[in-house]
Amino acid sequence: MRRRRFLGLGLAGAGALIVGGLTWRSFSDAISNAKARVLGRSDVFQSRFGDMEYAEAGEGPPVLMIHGTGGGFDQGLDFAEPLTARWRVIAPSRFGYLRSTFPNEPSSENQADAFADLLDRLAIDRAPIIGGSAGALSAMQFAIRHPDRCSGLVAMVPAAYAPGRPPVDPPNALAQAIIEHGLRSDFLFWLGMTLNEDAMIGALLATDPALVKAAEPGERKRVQSILRNILPVSERAQGLLSDARLAYIPAPMPLETIRAPTLALSLEDDRFETLAAARHIAATVPGGKLASYPSGGHVWVGRNVEVFAEVDRFLSGL
Repeated sequence: MRRRRFLGLGLAGAGALIVGGLTWRSFSDAISNAKARVLGRSDVFQSRFGDMEYAEAGEGPPVLMIHGTGGGFDQGLDFAEPLTARWRVIAPSRFGYLRSTFPNEPSSENQADAFADLLDRLAIDRAPIIGGSAGALSAMQFAIRHPDRCSGLVAMVPAAYAPGRPPVDPPNALAQAIIEHGLRSDFLFWLGMTLNEDAMIGALLATDPALVKAAEPGERKRVQSILRNILPVSERAQGLLSDARLAYIPAPMPLETIRAPTLALSLEDDRFETLAAARHIAATVPGGKLASYPSGGHVWVGRNVEVFAEVDRFLSGL
């Protein structure tokens, strides 16, 4: 009996080692692929705030594409891929993402000034700008601070101020520890995606996982890629945590001073409730336009073609 017990314990221990080894191998493959995916695809220049990374795709008139939380130049290019048939998409990595410096003051205003430096680098006088989610904050500041450089503004699912929105409860100690430490760990982030992808889609992408499951295969793959391409999260953590602070209780902006044609776009079931902000932007910016959709969540599931057709029409009319 004792021998059987020892044999059982030995087999269990061996099984745990095998499972652990396979898990680490799977993680190692995933993080290696994530790092290879962004390697060699971008350039870096010196802005007034330090290094700024950017990449380009497509041909035609230039348009700046500003990524959201958890992104980088790669997310910007992925989001704007439907535009590249007719537009030269320029996608920077914002402060603290991938190879872009995280300065002492990573404000939305300073990010907007860095975008102006990027236009100088590329010898572009004026361009429209698209900002998604938390990236809409710096895109809006670009329109406010550099009216002579901004020919149009698109605020997509903007993580921006909306009057009358109830205050958000601050995270408890456990949630704060997860934010501060979990988002710096590639392994913990990968493990969360592997064990409960639905929960990660619901929490980080603010989208009902049932929408994703019901979508056609190409759309399911697009949404899953948005989540998986946050890896390596350790190389995006500073920017991600900064976005969390900026978008937690976003400050109001002088939207009435924006003179560029403006389109604000959102969806009714976005769990980040960005439709209220989009309505405020469209109502406050002189001549602002609103495009809203009844479903699709924060990453517009099932509406990618429809959404970017709307954006393309707006840009073409500038």
